[in-house]
Amino acid sequence: MHTLTIKPQIINKAIKAAASKSVMQRVIACAVLSEGETVIKNYSLCNDCKAALKIAEDLGAEVVIKENQVSIIPGKSKIKNNINCGESGLGVRMFTPLVSLFGKNFTINGKGSLKKRPVSGIEEALKQAGIKCKTNKGFIPIEISGKLKGSNFEIDGSLSSQILTGLLIALPKAEGNSVIKVINLKSKPYIDLTLSILKDFGIKIINKNYKEFYIKENQKYQAQNYTIEGDWSGAAFFLVAGLIAGEVSLTGLNINSEQADINILEAIQLAEGNLNISENNITTKKSNLKAFQFDATDCPDLFPPLVTMAAFCNGETRIKGVKRLIHKESNRAEVLQKEFANIGIEISIQNDFMTVKGGTVKGGTIHSHNDHRIAMAAAVSALTSEKGITIKNAESIKKSYPTFYSDLLGGNFK
Repeated sequence: MHTLTIKPQIINKAIKAAASKSVMQRVIACAVLSEGETVIKNYSLCNDCKAALKIAEDLGAEVVIKENQVSIIPGKSKIKNNINCGESGLGVRMFTPLVSLFGKNFTINGKGSLKKRPVSGIEEALKQAGIKCKTNKGFIPIEISGKLKGSNFEIDGSLSSQILTGLLIALPKAEGNSVIKVINLKSKPYIDLTLSILKDFGIKIINKNYKEFYIKENQKYQAQNYTIEGDWSGAAFFLVAGLIAGEVSLTGLNINSEQADINILEAIQLAEGNLNISENNITTKKSNLKAFQFDATDCPDLFPPLVTMAAFCNGETRIKGVKRLIHKESNRAEVLQKEFANIGIEISIQNDFMTVKGGTVKGGTIHSHNDHRIAMAAAVSALTSEKGITIKNAESIKKSYPTFYSDLLGGNFK
């Protein structure tokens, strides 16, 4: 499936939200450092999570995938020196500090879009702990040697919070206490998510207003039975689909989630969308949407569903946080602007703001640029377009949500 054409249609769907890859990747990392067997239920086997499970195996864990659960038992086999993170930006930034706990020589690599995503921040962070760390001019592969020990760190959080997540997971197992000073941290909700999962595994970290983190040495991870909550990133597209094309009801979402993309609910309310929230169910219905202003600095993954919603709003929508989009799977700001122009929607970018001129989505062709969230935005936009949308490189959704098209449209897509 390299190309997929979706025709205009009304949808009426009841869907169980897919498991969160952000949560699952973090849980896998914690499981690798735990004593005993961690059992994961409601798991995801998207490409990013498959890559994380393979890393767990390469770090000596036994991974058993059954129909209703995944079990991870660390310390079962020989550690491998070559670690492959697939296309996962979180994977490379989170697992590199963790890998350095093992005190061996490692090469950390990946493929596809990950080759274009900068990793120099990892090199700068680990060198502060005495780790020998060398990137390929700021990109993968990364070569590391030495054993991670507690230290004083100072990191820049303006581009990504993922390096901080990696340090927060790795340092509790290190010898020596650590202090991490963070400048200009973005995506604070993702750090809240990391800290919440660490707490579940018995790890204690003191957070001083997201500017300093105090981490005690030699803490023990306690293996868990862990149920992965539903994914708000994927859910955002379905909620928008309901608003523009019929009705969608979603179950399996935690309405008190730490996931950043739960903020889609706020954006829908700003657009005066028809939204009904109960403890077990969230429903959106076709609405007369109004233009809105929204700050997505801390939830940049919401840009594609927000742009999709804005395309069907009356008026001009302004979204802040464009600078967070440069180093995603694609340069999402440029790609959204270019590809939505192909279907009749005008997007302008000035400094940190994106303005979307709502109107009629005519349809046409959108290239995903191998970015799963661009493909999803195209699929949802097609539902209320005039003549349908053809998505090139449509299989890019496998990175985070392999069954997205089936859940949205019914039927089988391979």
